[in-house]
Amino acid sequence: MKIKKQHRKKKYHHTFNRKRMHNKLRSTGQVKCKVIKEAWNHKKSSHLNLREMGLANDPNKVIAIPNFKQEQLKIARKIVNNGESEDEVEVVKRPPRKVKVAEQLEAEAKAPRERKFMLPKGQVEFIIYLLDKYGHDYKAMARDKKNYYQETWKQLRAKVKTFMGIPKQYGEYLKARGLLERELDEEELKEQAKALVMDDD
Repeated sequence: MKIKKQHRKKKYHHTFNRKRMHNKLRSTGQVKCKVIKEAWNHKKSSHLNLREMGLANDPNKVIAIPNFKQEQLKIARKIVNNGESEDEVEVVKRPPRKVKVAEQLEAEAKAPRERKFMLPKGQVEFIIYLLDKYGHDYKAMARDKKNYYQETWKQLRAKVKTFMGIPKQYGEYLKARGLLERELDEEELKEQAKALVMDDD
């Protein structure tokens, strides 16, 4: 007697967009780099596109890791052939057509970037409170009752240095205190410099 198979009744899911799902599965993702996107040819494979631009598809093939065994074999063959190396066929590589892409990417990588690092609001408020109360006396800052995490004077000095190294946040602090308009005396500048470059003893 033949066993009758039981088939589940197929339901149509109205929530799925099959066309969008199919396109999503087929797509290899969007090229986010503007320079590569402009030079990309959709009729060619990704490997061929990158080779034409002078870029590597697989870095392991471009920068090969030297094989110790192969190196030793080459030396052994030279010894056997009395110093005459075997005629190795040199593969002449054609220069890539779209060299400008690699050059543009290199130029972009070397270009200076705007510093986007910012300290959190709470930390800035704490540093401003300490600077207003103690100036640049870091050892007094370490003894403050609001130093909940019991940071050492060196840690606090590092935080103040970081804060002073962020022009946007430090500039706002100076503007609020009216220190940006008035010129500091030589003695004040010397005191600040001395406090920042405090001895580690």
